[in-house]
Amino acid sequence: MPVAVNYLAGACRLATAVPLTHVLLDSRGMGTAIRRAIGERPPDIVLAYGSGMAKFAFEPPLAGLPLVIDMVDVDSAKWKSFSLKTRAPMSWIYRREARCLSRFERTAADRAFATIVVTEREREALVALAPDARVEVVPVGVDIRGLLPPSPPTTEPHVIFCGVMNYPPNEEAAIWLSRQVWPIVRARYPDARLTLLGSSPTRRVLALAADDASVHVSGAVADTRPYLWSAAVATAPLQIAHGTQTKVLEAVAAGLPPVVTPCVAEGLPPEVLAVCRVAESPAAFAEEISALLARSPAERRQIAARAELDAFSWDRCLAPLADLLQAAAVS
Repeated sequence: MPVAVNYLAGACRLATAVPLTHVLLDSRGMGTAIRRAIGERPPDIVLAYGSGMAKFAFEPPLAGLPLVIDMVDVDSAKWKSFSLKTRAPMSWIYRREARCLSRFERTAADRAFATIVVTEREREALVALAPDARVEVVPVGVDIRGLLPPSPPTTEPHVIFCGVMNYPPNEEAAIWLSRQVWPIVRARYPDARLTLLGSSPTRRVLALAADDASVHVSGAVADTRPYLWSAAVATAPLQIAHGTQTKVLEAVAAGLPPVVTPCVAEGLPPEVLAVCRVAESPAAFAEEISALLARSPAERRQIAARAELDAFSWDRCLAPLADLLQAAAVS
């Protein structure tokens, strides 16, 4: 379904209780694709990824099959956060989405065999919505071996922020970092460079590089690892964050010490948070970046190496999910 058609359909549903998540992410071909897949190989169980896809588990031909939902984050809580950070009319739309989607999340969690989320904070949020549901934490993993840096750390004062750059929290974070934090860092390190690494940069993000030659906007890249390995410091300057920011785990695995905001820190496991610098104001965030740039390359690498990441290999993280699927299939 073309994007414009979905937006029109969403506008028409504003007066209803249907979550816009289910309208804007809809696809006419999804039902056909599901029926074809089931025809080729009938499933024993349904694993629905995210609240946007979970609705299909309650529709024919999937309705009635054992269900596990990987909700990742409680999206309704995210939309509520958005509503508090934006102005009308978007604040009203976000508030509506938080209300409508929370009803679906409650119903879905109650009907599923189990629902998984990535942090204890997200589990508490979902249990508050659906106190009788089975909610389990399955943390985010990273490719630890694949991210190990293959060369010595850089000597260049290179700072990086990774994220899909048309996602509003990432877009706002990139603008905040570039316009409010970065000039303070550059005053101390005139040769410092900032890379905003991620696909789909908006016009506002692209303008950051046009306004400052020390800022580079990459757009989509085939492999993020060389960019991480060539950086000295990673940042996660989000003002709204739920769940675990995988970008921080990946940066640490790639040998980078991160500077993060408090809302990002809340979703990080203790093993990773221990090597992060946490700052909220532009001046404090700039100070933490500058303090890390003042360290030697070897010292920065050693800071990241203190994180105990073995528990976050994909094999370790996904083992509970495999057990849940097996239990659901015989339930």
